[in-house]
Amino acid sequence: MGNDLAIFTGNSNPELAKRICGYLYVPMGVAKVNSFSDGEVQIEIDDNVRLKDVFVIQSTCKPVNDNLVELLLMIDALKRASARRITAVIPYYGYSRQDKKVAPRVPISAKLVADMLTTAGAHRVITIDLHAGQIQGFFNIPVDNLFAAPPIIDYIKQNFEKNIVVVSPDAGGVERARAFAKRLDADLAIVDKRRDAPNKAKAMAVIGNVKGKVAMLIDDMVDTAGTLKEASMAIMNEGAEEVHACCVHPVLSGPAVGRIIESPLKSLLVADTIPLSDEAAACDKIKAVSIANLVGEAIIRCHTGASVTSLFV
Repeated sequence: MGNDLAIFTGNSNPELAKRICGYLYVPMGVAKVNSFSDGEVQIEIDDNVRLKDVFVIQSTCKPVNDNLVELLLMIDALKRASARRITAVIPYYGYSRQDKKVAPRVPISAKLVADMLTTAGAHRVITIDLHAGQIQGFFNIPVDNLFAAPPIIDYIKQNFEKNIVVVSPDAGGVERARAFAKRLDADLAIVDKRRDAPNKAKAMAVIGNVKGKVAMLIDDMVDTAGTLKEASMAIMNEGAEEVHACCVHPVLSGPAVGRIIESPLKSLLVADTIPLSDEAAACDKIKAVSIANLVGEAIIRCHTGASVTSLFV
């Protein structure tokens, strides 16, 4: 790679950033990302970035607001340091679930975060599996929404025989599940889910045949794991041989790990868009695959002007 490429990261997911730099054979940019005693974020870029193509790797995961402010301030610091172009690489885009008005007098938070990133000085965004594809339209700058499917599908092919049925845990995820089923040459099923309140879900029925098959639940994220637990129970009740799950973003907040342990799930495969907590890392059921090579390849293509779409064709 040329000398005009620079990679920086905040405190959200330094291990993923190191893996991406390893793939690119580019050293990590030197920056101080600290806090004052009252909690204010302090940023200082120690490398010269004048006229460079800069990529800032930062997931807006827990602590969401701290990581978001770190990202915004790093972009602002780079802009004022005369970087030629600044790309925000956000493996997990926080606030993505708040993408529409679901009740009177509520914000559309995903849109506000998009506006803040643009105002801070980002010229482009690279992200992984947005919760809703239309969030790309909230930006007035280019957005590359990558898909973590390739490494996840490779893992499934290497570790599972045939007789797989891909299951969507709700109606909203059918398109994603159908794409996985097509790539795996597997059948498709859907769990009919009713949600009475945020983070509370009740699985009602399984649409499709899972009897005697290895069910593979596919979702974009797991937060409190209520949906996964209920869906896995419903699938086993319909006669599945066993049930596994794959998700991209392991938010895993609150009682999530305990629910996964208690559930009929044999395993949960996640990507490393969000670092696992100590509790999650210690859980035998949870396994992680890295999207570092995927993101690294996207960075190369954005830097050189090559097609990113061809990564998924």
